Amino acid sequence: MSRATGKETPAPAPRPAAQVRNVALVGRTGAGKTTLAEALLAATGAVPRAGRVEEGTTCLDSEEVEVRQQRSVSLGVAAVEHAGHRLTLLDTPGSPDFVGELRAGLRAADSALFVVSALSGVDAATVQLWEECAAVGMPRAVVLTQIDRPRADVDEAVRLCQLMLGEGVYPLHLVDRGPDGAARGLVSLLEPDVDATRAGNGDADRLRAELIEGIIGESEDETLMERYLAGEQLAVDDLVADLETAVARGHFHPVLCVSPLTGVGVGELLDLLVSALPSPLEHSCPPVTRPDGSAAPALTCDPAGPLVAEVVKTTTDPYVGRVSLVRVFSGTLQPDAAVHVSGHGMAERGHPDHDADERIGVLSAPLGAALRPVAACPAGDVCAVSRLSTAETGDTLSAPEDPRLVPPWDLPVPQLPVAVEAASRSDEDRMATALTRLVAEDPTVRLERRADTGQLLLWCVGDAHAEVLLERLRTRHGVAVTTVPVRVPLVETLCGPARVTGRHVKQSGGHGQYAVVVVEGEPGPPGSGIVFEQRIVGGTVPGQFHGSVEKGIRAQAQRGVNQDRPLVDLRVTLVDGKAHSVDSSDAAFQAAGALALRELVAAVGTRVLEPWCEVDVHVPGEYVGAVMSDLSSRRARVTGSEAEPDRDRTTVRAEVPEVELLGYPGVLRSVTHGTATFDRRPLGHEPAPAAMAVTA
Repeated sequence: MSRATGKETPAPAPRPAAQVRNVALVGRTGAGKTTLAEALLAATGAVPRAGRVEEGTTCLDSEEVEVRQQRSVSLGVAAVEHAGHRLTLLDTPGSPDFVGELRAGLRAADSALFVVSALSGVDAATVQLWEECAAVGMPRAVVLTQIDRPRADVDEAVRLCQLMLGEGVYPLHLVDRGPDGAARGLVSLLEPDVDATRAGNGDADRLRAELIEGIIGESEDETLMERYLAGEQLAVDDLVADLETAVARGHFHPVLCVSPLTGVGVGELLDLLVSALPSPLEHSCPPVTRPDGSAAPALTCDPAGPLVAEVVKTTTDPYVGRVSLVRVFSGTLQPDAAVHVSGHGMAERGHPDHDADERIGVLSAPLGAALRPVAACPAGDVCAVSRLSTAETGDTLSAPEDPRLVPPWDLPVPQLPVAVEAASRSDEDRMATALTRLVAEDPTVRLERRADTGQLLLWCVGDAHAEVLLERLRTRHGVAVTTVPVRVPLVETLCGPARVTGRHVKQSGGHGQYAVVVVEGEPGPPGSGIVFEQRIVGGTVPGQFHGSVEKGIRAQAQRGVNQDRPLVDLRVTLVDGKAHSVDSSDAAFQAAGALALRELVAAVGTRVLEPWCEVDVHVPGEYVGAVMSDLSSRRARVTGSEAEPDRDRTTVRAEVPEVELLGYPGVLRSVTHGTATFDRRPLGHEPAPAAMAVTA
C-alpha cells in the first residue's frame, strides 16, 4: 500500500532464487541512474508512467535533496517482474559523500550495472567504483545512457569504457540511427549478419568477432572455440547461454546502449538483466560467525537453511515507524516471526555491540514510497521489515535459537566535523532523540560530545553529506538546528623550568588550613601529559598528602590558568614543604598544589600549543603532486609516501595541524576529483602560530 495515498499496489510474488535478480545501479552523479530505473519500472508496468509512482514522489524514493544540485542521496529500491523473474533494482547514490549507501547497495545486490553517460564518459570516480566492485568479485555490466543528446558519442564512450575499465568490456549492440541522427533502435552484434550500414559503424565485423571470442573465452564448452575457428556459425541461443556464465565469473562485462526517455534499448536491457546477470545462487554469500566470534558453517542461498539476513538500510517513516530494508542470504523470513538482532564491530563509531531478540512486523516488497505486503521473503530476496526497534543499518537478523553474525561492510570514516546546536528550547528537547535515530539510519555518521570544548559534533563524510543530514533533521524529524564554527581546543605548557612555593595557610577559629609545598616544574616532551614525581626527604610533607598535591596540580592543569586553556606536557616534582599536625588536610594540600602550579606559570610563563594529527592520504598516482602541494599550504610536514600493493594508488603520510583539517575533506575531493580518502590519528601538541594564540 502506498504510504502517501493509501492506494493498493500489487506486490510481485516471491520467486525461487534462480528467478531472482538483485542489481545495483552504480555511477557518477548525473549519469542518469534514477531516470534509467524509472524507465525500466515503466516498461514493466510497475509504475503508470516513467518518472513517478504518484505525483510528487520519485519511483525509487531515492530522497532527492537540494545539495548544490538536485541529486539522489540515498539508496532507492524497487522490485518488479519481467519475463517470469523478480527484479530488484537498487539505485545507489553517485556522490562520493554517500559511498556508505553505495556499499550497502552492493551488499544487497548480486551484480552491478554501471551507468555511464554517452556525453561525459568515464571519469576517475567511476573507475574507482569499478575497482571497488572488482575487489569483491561483483559481476558488472555497463549501460550507456543519454545516447540521444546532441553531443553524445557512443563509439567514443565505448572506447573510453574499454580503455579505463580494463579488459573484458564488450559492446553487445550498435545504435541504429535515423536520417536525423536520432536513435531508433539497436543492432545486435550477436546476430550472424550485422547490418553495418544500418548501424553506421564500419567496425561491426571486428566488434562482433571480439564479442564472440570474449564469450567463448569464458565458456565451459571447450568445443565452442574449435567450432568458431573452423568457421561454424554459432547459434545466438548458445552464445546467450554462455553470456550469463561469462558475466557471473566477473571477467566479462557487456555494454548496452539505452535512451530512457524514448525507450530505445529498454527492452534489450531488461532481457539482459534476467538472461545474463547472475542469480543469488551464483553469487557467494558473505562470511558468517556466531555473535561470540566462534566459527559458523558457511552459508548457501537455501530457503530451507538457517535464517541469516542483513539490514542494508534503515529509515524512519512517519506512518509506520522504523522500516528496515533487509537482504536475506539464507533461510526464509516470515511475518511476525521472532528474530535475533546482532550488531558488532562499530563501537568506535557510536554503534555499540548489541544482541537482542525482537518480533518483526509486516514484510513488504519495496517500490520507492510504496510498501506492498508479501507472504514471505526467501533466501536471495530483498524486502522491507517493520517494527524492528533496535536494529540498525549493518545489523544481522537470525533465528533466536541459532544466532549468526555477518560482519559489516567497509564504511568510510567520517572526517568532517559539524558543530550543531538546537535552534530553540523546544528543538533541544527533541534533538537528542532525532540524532540517535539519524545515527541508527546511517552508520557513516558519528556523534561526539567533546569534553574539551563542550560542542556537539556531527561527524560527516563530506559537505553534501552534512547538508543532507541537517535537512533530514528538519524535514523528517522536525528539529531545527544551527551550525556554529568548530572550535579546535588550544592548550598551554610551561616556557621553561622553575622552582616555586605554594603556600596555603588560613586560620579562622578552630581548625585552620595549613599546607606548604615546594615544587620544581619544567616542560615535558610532546604527548607526555602531566608527570608528577616526589623527592621528599625527611618527611617534610607526610606521605598521605603526596597524592593530594598531585590531585591539586592535575585539577588546576585541567582548568588552566590563562583563558581557561588546559596545561599539558609538563613535569612537576614535589621536593619540599611543611605540614601541621592539626591543621594540615587533604583539601589544604590540594589547594597548595594548585597554587604551586599557578606560581610556576607566573614565574616562567606559558606558550600556546595546538593539536596536530598524523594523516594518511590514499590517492591515485596522478594526483599525488596536487595532494602534496595542498598539504604544504596547510603547514603540513610530509613524512613520506609509498605505493599501495596491487593498486595504482599511493599513500601520502603527513603531520598536519588539526585546525587545517576542518575543511579538508571537501578540498581533497576537489583536487582529486573525488578519488582520494584520508585517515587521521591524534599526534600531540605543538606551538601554535602567534596570531592563533592571540585570537584564541
